[in-house]
This record gives sequence, C-alpha cells and structure tokens, in this order.
Amino acid sequence: MIGGSAAKDAVARAKRMPLLRVGLHVTVVEDSPLLPAGDIPGLVDRNGSLRGDLGAFGAAILVKPSTRRQLRREIRAQFEAYKATGLALDHVNAHLHYHLHPIVLGEILASGLDYGMRALRVPIEPLGVLRRVEPTPTYPVALVAKAWALMMRQRARRAGLVSTDQVFGLSWSGHMTEERLAGLIDNLPEGTTEIYTHPAMPGGHAGAAPGYGYAAELAALLSCRCRKAVERSAAKIGGYSDLL
Repeated sequence: MIGGSAAKDAVARAKRMPLLRVGLHVTVVEDSPLLPAGDIPGLVDRNGSLRGDLGAFGAAILVKPSTRRQLRREIRAQFEAYKATGLALDHVNAHLHYHLHPIVLGEILASGLDYGMRALRVPIEPLGVLRRVEPTPTYPVALVAKAWALMMRQRARRAGLVSTDQVFGLSWSGHMTEERLAGLIDNLPEGTTEIYTHPAMPGGHAGAAPGYGYAAELAALLSCRCRKAVERSAAKIGGYSDLL
C-alpha cells in the first residue's frame, strides 16, 4: 500500500533486505488515496478516504467516464510512487482483490506495463486442496472469485505477465493458522503456488481488519511445524521474479 501511513517505514525495511521480493498492492478501495481527495471525488467518501461501498463503486466505474479517468490517475500515481522508491517490482496485486473488476484490471495492465510490471496475482484457489486440509461444505469466496480470476488469467497471459498456477489465502484471509498453513504446504498441488498471509505483532494497528488473527499468522510463519512441512515438500521458495 504505497499510499499507506506505514509505506515509508516499509520501504526502508525492504531496502535493508535485498533478497525480499516486494510488490505493489494497488489500493482503490477502503484505504487512503495517494492523490488529493479533491482531484478524485468519484473515488473517495465524504471523509476523503477511498470508498468502501464496493458494489456501488464497481458500478460507477462501469457507467461513469469521469470516475474511470480518476481511477486511471490514482492507479498510475501509485505505480509512479512505487517506482520512486527504487525497489524492484516483483509483482502486483490489489487490495481486497479488487483487480477482479475488469475495468480496474484494465487500468492496472495499462499503467503497470509502462512501469515494468512483469507478474500479477491471479487469485484462483483450488477447492479440493482446501477441503483436504479442512473439510467444509463450501468455500464461497473461492467460488465467487474463480470465474473472474480465470478471465484475469487470460488477460494477464495475453499481456505477457507471469502468474502462479494457484493462490491460497482468500478463504482463510486473516485466519491462516499454523494448522492451515502446514496443511496447505503438505498438500501442495503441482505447479507454482502463492500462499499469502497478513502477519503482524498483536495490537490494534492502523488499518487493522476486525477479527483478523495477525499475531497467529505471524506465529504460523515462524513455527517449526511449518518449516518442517516446507522441508518435507522439497518445494523451491521464492517470489514471482524467480518464475521469470
């Protein structure tokens, strides 16, 4: 989140870890815009924050040319700000996976290719793997996202972008416990896989999502159980840049 309050600190930390693969988390909803609110009135609420009415905003992008132009400027400004950090651009994704919206995806592709984007998260989450780890009747988030994500994959490939074969983190967003993470690693499907988490120290930090188990996700990433699962899998670990 290049426009977030912690962006400067995050960039400084990333520069101290040159092997870290860092991407741009394009944010067009539910956070702070990079551009002044007065320049993008169709994207913000009365408080100057990016809109949280996701359905109405998605419709506005479709029917209002002025909103689409503002969206284009905000997305381009975020790519420009990321470029100014000097960090390599490992990949691109979007807050709340809002790049599943075809207009938002189009603007990310148009701006990103100008700024050296080479990889894009395509959130296709295999239900069979989830059920092997934790049987449940349905995983609605993964089901809803799949159809749009398949179209996204086609557009990304036509643009020459790299994506993984599958992504895990949608259905258990904010609740990627040690048991779930180890289970996914033990059941990795063929091909390339991204597993994303939201690790943080305990406490109500700015922008924290209600109910998210940030500390539990951090503990999962640091656990011996998950490390041993990685060793058993013999999987190669890296970022999107390693797939190029």
